[in-house]
Amino acid sequence: MSTKASAALQPLYLKVKRHILENIGSGKWAISARVPSENDIVKKFGVSRMTANRALKELSDEGVLVRIAGVGSFVADRHARAHPLEIRGIDEEIRERGHVHRAEIVSLERVRAGADLAADFGMAPRSELYRSLLVHFENDRPVQLEDRHVSPALAPGYLDVDFSRTTPYEYLIHVAPLQEAEHVLRAVMPDERTRKLLTMKRDEPCLLVTRRTWTHGAIASLARLYHPGSRYEMSGRFRPSLTLEE
Repeated sequence: MSTKASAALQPLYLKVKRHILENIGSGKWAISARVPSENDIVKKFGVSRMTANRALKELSDEGVLVRIAGVGSFVADRHARAHPLEIRGIDEEIRERGHVHRAEIVSLERVRAGADLAADFGMAPRSELYRSLLVHFENDRPVQLEDRHVSPALAPGYLDVDFSRTTPYEYLIHVAPLQEAEHVLRAVMPDERTRKLLTMKRDEPCLLVTRRTWTHGAIASLARLYHPGSRYEMSGRFRPSLTLEE
């Protein structure tokens, strides 16, 4: 079946959504621009008001539009977004949004664990760890500073990897398969180095995600992931695993 034929068979609300997304993607409708109203959509596409409402509502639920009752629908300023309980690479998140990812290596080195870091890994102080510091970019705009410590016993080749071509996550998921993970989220004020690497304003906070991962019953990695507060958000929708019964 041809692309045109497939498009013709799409539900009407999807055609409306595609029209809006194409105009946003092309830059015709910029951030904060007002998009056609339900009445405009009804007239342009010859659809019902219910169909127009569904298209606008779904785009609003997906974070593409902001709907203001009695005023209209507007193109949202879409922050980089991640699910708080998902474990995935930042490059995958960025490419899923249709954007370009690249990473710059700030440092890649052997270090000795201080008391706090040793406790995090469950090892003796002064034990050796590998450390990588990378800045991840989305369309050439920095969105994450990844400060990661790794167990040499579980990833002995870590320092030989070119992390401008792959990510620490992608490498570790192969050599130290994920068995368990822990996430801690909090807001912090970045130090001067972090602020400069992420090109942040002086009074801007960071969203810090501290992630520990386990493999074969041992801690493989501890990553501190810093995100500019104005450019990144985490959201998720959850379904309880247990339901209450009468």
